[in-house]
Amino acid sequence: MVHAPPRPPAGAPRTRINLYSDTQTRPTPAMKEAMMRAEVGDEQHGDDPTVHALCDRMAALMGKEAAMFLPSGTMCNVVAILTHCQKGDEVVAHETAHILTSEGGTHAALTGAQIMGLKGPRGMFSADDLRAAIRPRTRYTPPQRLLEVEQTANIGGGAVWPLAQLNAVAGIAHEQGWATHMDGARLMNACVAAGIAPKDMVAGYDSVWLDFTKGLGAPLGAVLCGSSEFIGAAWRWKQRLGGSMRQAGLSAAGCLHALDHHVDRLAEDHANAKALARGLAQIPGVVVEEPDTNLVFFDVKGAGIDVATLQQRLIMQGVAVSGLGGRVRACTHLDVTAPMIEEAVGLIREALAA
Repeated sequence: MVHAPPRPPAGAPRTRINLYSDTQTRPTPAMKEAMMRAEVGDEQHGDDPTVHALCDRMAALMGKEAAMFLPSGTMCNVVAILTHCQKGDEVVAHETAHILTSEGGTHAALTGAQIMGLKGPRGMFSADDLRAAIRPRTRYTPPQRLLEVEQTANIGGGAVWPLAQLNAVAGIAHEQGWATHMDGARLMNACVAAGIAPKDMVAGYDSVWLDFTKGLGAPLGAVLCGSSEFIGAAWRWKQRLGGSMRQAGLSAAGCLHALDHHVDRLAEDHANAKALARGLAQIPGVVVEEPDTNLVFFDVKGAGIDVATLQQRLIMQGVAVSGLGGRVRACTHLDVTAPMIEEAVGLIREALAA
């Protein structure tokens, strides 16, 4: 779990360089303008034309038949697993997957499904790992119903699953009669980094969602995609969980603006992340993981400091970072510029030397 940044003491400066998360992005003036111009209706009744436009566009982008607008990515995961699974079923995922580490045990609480966590470097597992996890089908074992992957792998360092590996594990799952689901919180980061079209990246997955509140910079919303039958069944869970909305076109317009203007620029975030990693690697005692996308993880134990102390020192300099599993995580996004990266490296160096 990402630790919340320490509360700034009285008199602390405002945060100038926010590397805490790409969820910290704020809608641009152009996005706000697009939201204010949006044509709206009652989303729950199917009357919001802007939501329809977003869902149609997302279904086409992902190569799926249908799509559904939801308030958050976590709700996308919850709705998808509730739709794919029944009580007592088993989901196979990586041991660091968001559904295991960061969703409050909701899948046990609401779905009644259990999750088998597989090991593997950088938040990924191999086809051999998955084959070894297949249970015999007896009355003693839980029915295995769903394979889940996370693209990019957050705790894995923002790592990008190679397409061949994604397709290999999906193929094994389908051979077993399982459904497949992709947590695509940062899917567009993966597509931009790998140069692969979204519909090709997700072709092996029965359901997939994209979060618009991270690198794409929208204030609210995620879209879950799948077959018409799947989305039809998922709507009941959306209703049950309170995910149906009213004049949601305001938020959907921000998401449409993001698709038009904020996808290609993700490459800038990746370049800034690599520049940050290079700078951090020059600081004595810091061990940096080479980033694939916009997440930079580094270890500061060798500098004789813990994550919380570093956070506290940096917040007094107007810099926010997060902590995750004993590592520091810095996240680049559209509100972080190249000059900010250079300044951040200097302030981190000073904080570690203090």
